[in-house]
Parts: sequence; C-alpha cells; structure tokens
Amino acid sequence: MKLIYEKGAPGRRAARLPDMTNEKAPAFNSKYLREKPADLPELAEVEVVRHFTELSRLNFSVDTHFYPLGSCTMKYNPKACEAAAALPGFADAHPVWPQLRGGGLLTQGALQLLYETERLLSEICGMAEFTLQPLAGAHGELTGVMLMAAYHRDRGNRKTHIIVPDSAHGTNPASAALGGYDIVTIPSDRNGAPDMAAFRKALNAETAGIMLTCPSTLGLFVPNIREIAEAVHAVDGLMYYDGANLNAILGRVKPGAIGFDVCHLNLHKTFSTPHGGGGPGAGPVGVVEKLRPYLPISRVVKTQDGMYSLDYDLPKSIGYIAPFYGNFGVIVRAYAYILMLGREGLRETSNMAVLNANYVQEKLRPYFEAVAPGRCMHECVFSGKPLGRFGVHTLDIAKGLIDRGMHPPTVYFPLNVPEAIMIEPTETESRETLDRFVDAMKELAALAEKEPDALHRAPVSMPVGRLDEVAAAKNMDLAYTKSA
Repeated sequence: MKLIYEKGAPGRRAARLPDMTNEKAPAFNSKYLREKPADLPELAEVEVVRHFTELSRLNFSVDTHFYPLGSCTMKYNPKACEAAAALPGFADAHPVWPQLRGGGLLTQGALQLLYETERLLSEICGMAEFTLQPLAGAHGELTGVMLMAAYHRDRGNRKTHIIVPDSAHGTNPASAALGGYDIVTIPSDRNGAPDMAAFRKALNAETAGIMLTCPSTLGLFVPNIREIAEAVHAVDGLMYYDGANLNAILGRVKPGAIGFDVCHLNLHKTFSTPHGGGGPGAGPVGVVEKLRPYLPISRVVKTQDGMYSLDYDLPKSIGYIAPFYGNFGVIVRAYAYILMLGREGLRETSNMAVLNANYVQEKLRPYFEAVAPGRCMHECVFSGKPLGRFGVHTLDIAKGLIDRGMHPPTVYFPLNVPEAIMIEPTETESRETLDRFVDAMKELAALAEKEPDALHRAPVSMPVGRLDEVAAAKNMDLAYTKSA
C-alpha cells in the first residue's frame, strides 16, 4: 500500500478556490511565512477518502476483531451509550455555562449526571466520595497520590516513600515519583501479590502508603490484602487501589471494604467507553471519608431545593487538576452503561469475565506454560519461554495471530514473567470466539515446533511486516521527504 504522499499528481485538487491574485492580503509577520510551499500531496477528494477508508479497514478494533489485550479490558462498547453521549443537551452544552449567571439552569441535566455518576461509583467501590476530573488512568493515579500527600501534610506526617510491587503497572511508580515520593520496590510472590517478608521490611513510619492492583497483574486475587491494609494503617499509611482490574470483582468486592483508602478507576475499561489510539479516557478517583476534604476543585453539589451547582469553597482541596469537569462525553457513556446493567448486571459482568478467562486458560494450559497453578480471575498469563527451544519467542506468536485475524494479547508484561503472554478475553466474547482464538493459539504452538521460520516471517497479510523497532527508536524520523 502506498503512502498518501506517493499518490495523486501535480495540480490535482479536491476543490477549486477563487482567484485572490488582486485581493489585498492581510499582513503577516514574515518570520511566520514559509520560504517555499509545503510539500503536501495533491489528490482529488475521492482519492483521500479511499486512502483513509482503506487504512481503517486494516485497523484492528473491538467492533471488527477479537481484541484480548491483557490488563486493557477491551470489551464491546454498547452503541446505546454512544447515542446517550450524542444527545444535544449533553453534546452541545458548553462547559463555561454553569459558571455564568443563569447558566446553571441550562446545564442542570449535565450537572445531575455528574453528581449521580459520583454517587454510583462511590457505591460500587465502597468509597465516601469520587471526583470525575482526572482525564486518564495515570492522571487519576497522580491525583490519588496528591490526595495522599495532602492528607499527610495536613496531619504533620513525615512521609518519604511509597511501596510499589515489581508487578505493578509502570505508571504506579511514575505517579508516586511525580507526587514527590521515593519509590520502594518490593518483589512479588507467585500470585503477583507483594512478598510479605519484603513488605514488612519496607514498611515503616515514613511509609506514605502502598499502591496495589487487586486482582494482581498476574490476574490473581491478593489473598492477604486485609493483612497488608492493617499493617499500612498501623503506621498511618494509606492504601491505594489501582482500578485497572476492577472488571474481575465488579459487583462482588468493594475496594473500600477490604481496606483501600484511595482508588482510581478507568471508565474506558471497566465501564466500557471506547479507548485505544491515545484516548479519550477518564480516571475518576474515589476516597474514604478522611480524604474527602482534599478532593479537587470544583465539586458538584445538590442544594436543598433540588438544584445542582458547583462548590468552589474547598479550603483544603489540592486545587485544580483539569479544566472544567473531566472528559464529560466519556462520563456520559459510563453513566448510561451502569444504568443499563444495574446492580445484577454489573455482578454478571465480573462473573462472565472470570469464566471466559478461566475457559481460555484451561484450554491453552497443555500448549503454553500457565503462570497460575489453579484458577485465575479476569485474565490469564502464560510464559512463552518454553518455545525458545524452537527459536520462537512470544513476539512471534503475537505476529502470527495478526495473520489469523485477531489482535495479539499483551506481550512481555508483567515484567516479572519471562516471555509473558497476558490474555484478557472480557465478558462480551462468545464461546465460539474463544474457541477460534484457542484453535489459533494451538496452531501457532504446533507451527513453532514444526515450522518456526513461518512464524519468524509473520505477519505476511499486512502492508507492513516486522519493523526494526530499535532503529526506529534510535533514529526517529517522522517527516516525509520526497525522493528526487
């Protein structure tokens, strides 16, 4: 497939513009003017449309392909939620309106939705309050760490570090560091939970808290979570919940009920709003009662007369963390999703997510090395290390799946599993789809032994095959240069 720069012909246009030769042009500072015209392709409108339509057909998406990216929860996004977000009262509302005199009357529906979403998430997670302002999961993490820091400052605590397991998401230590804390990394046990001996050694009076994912990044529930919470709280530390894997316990376990003080969620994962390609996302943060005063400005409140307004009088708040009220369109979709499913529907979501992951794990266990000796939660992790004896690596398996019309699982994560293959089928996939995936993985395992070079060449069905990622990283060149 040609680049768009390689298509078209000189002088070809999508539209004919009026002749402005004799018109007086506005004055521009010469330093902003190009010395020569931009080297842009010249195409008709239909050529542009066909080019990008062809690219879109090559794309893998939840609407077109099975997409089992581990720790990403690539579930189907109901189109009813898209319809809700497109309602004019939501889609056309300007975020400044609630701040203008009389503008609040024009946005009562939007403010009510924000208020009720905070209440729903608080109930689901066992938290006292939520803020919807963080614009992504990592942004939610940073907000959570800032809330922890505000709590400790207010109490006069001298806290210097946050404990992070080596199986944590990479954003956890990054967020803690941005929040001003040192990182104490501790090893994980075979379940991906913190090694208790290392945890006790790292925990002291200067521990601000610990950041955990539950279930762990290995897709296994952390069995000693209450013991960890009691120990952290004993030194006035805080328990931080990374909600990346909430889909596994949705409707069954509330993070607040098992000892967590702060939690961030990914609406674009657990609550089925579209994601990928860089966004948009949403990372709401929930807190227990003692952290409520530090939540960001502003807060949506319900007045005695049943109206909704914004409260800016928050003297202990960490301040503004984002413009306005978060990624509102994403929040609308998540609100619709929660109401559509209801309490029992959310519970059934986690039931099916766990069932599907265990089905895949047991079907593939004879062909790949499973990390979990028993049942997993919402995702299963395998190691492709045994395939090394055939000269085949996890990356080869991933590339081979592309040729079979499936998006690869997450590979080489978590970092503490050699040649990791992390599979999260989600609850929205049928048994027939899972069987097709299992058959493809079995075929690839057999191919690794009998014809490894076939996997080394994969993918062969795409316009672009194997990229030299090292060279691309070291010699990044994003500008197209027309050859002579």
